[in-house]
Amino acid sequence: MPRTEKILHSRLLLVTPDIAYQASYEQYIQELGDEERYPFPMDFEHQDFPAMLQRIADFKAGYNLPSGYVPSSTYWLVCGDELIGVVNIRHYLNEALAQAGGHIGLSIRPSARGQSLGVYLLQQGVEKAKSLGIELIHVHCYKSNLASASMIKRCGGRLHSEWSEHDPVIQRYLIASTDNS
Repeated sequence: MPRTEKILHSRLLLVTPDIAYQASYEQYIQELGDEERYPFPMDFEHQDFPAMLQRIADFKAGYNLPSGYVPSSTYWLVCGDELIGVVNIRHYLNEALAQAGGHIGLSIRPSARGQSLGVYLLQQGVEKAKSLGIELIHVHCYKSNLASASMIKRCGGRLHSEWSEHDPVIQRYLIASTDNS
C-alpha cells in the first residue's frame, strides 16, 4: 500500500518505465479505481507488463502508432520503489491535440495528492518538452478542474483560450520554453 507520509522532492526520481515498478504500477491502477486515467498510456493493457512497456517505448520511437496519435515520451515519478506519478510528453501536436490534449498530460496517484507533487511533475515535464525543442508548450485541463488549472499557472502557464465542442469546457494554457518575465 502507498505510504501516506509527506514525500520529499529530494527523494523523487523521474525514470523511464521499467519492470522494477510493476507491483507499484498495479497498486496505482487499483488505487485509481473507476477514476478516469491520465495520461493516456495509463489506459494501456497492463496484464502483459513487458508488452505494455514495449508499447510505451514504441510510442516514444514513433512506431505502431494508432491513427491520430503522435510520438510521445512517458516517464514515471518514483520515490524508492513506489510509483508516485506519470507524465507523458507529446513530441508535437496534430490539429486534434492542439484543440484538446496539448503536449503534456500527467497524474499523481490518489494517496500522494495534496503535496504539490503535480507541480513538481509538471515542471519536470516542461523540462523534458524543452529538451525536445518544443518552444511553446500547450497544457490543457477541464475548466472545472481548479486544482489542475492552479498547478499549470504555478508552472508559468498562461490561459490562451477555452474550447468546447460539447461539455466540458477545456482551458488551453501555454508555457514558453524560455521565460523572459
